Amino acid sequence: MANQISTEHLSIARQNFAECQTMFVALGDESRQQIIMALIGTTCETGLRVGEITKAVNLSRPAVSHHLKVLRDAGLINQRKDGTMNFYSVDIRSNFSKLTNLIKIIEKLQEETHG
Repeated sequence: MANQISTEHLSIARQNFAECQTMFVALGDESRQQIIMALIGTTCETGLRVGEITKAVNLSRPAVSHHLKVLRDAGLINQRKDGTMNFYSVDIRSNFSKLTNLIKIIEKLQEETHG
């Protein structure tokens, strides 16, 4: 017989899912996944420009710009301006930690139900 699930942990899981919803949508697109992968090797000091990302993922500039906006709005990437140039990098310190927390709470719920 399964153990009782903590209502506190369920509440935390629901809250974490809600906080991650925008990220799930952003990461659910294959083109955005390719952009994240292209940006992973960069830092906020280096980053990549739209033209460099366009070459790396084989998309048009307007498409890349659109995907970058979605990723920025989800808090998954940073944009740094240097004069008239914009540089993009993955922001591992912010919302990616929310995904990690969600996984941890799901693991805790599974431990509660499966002993």
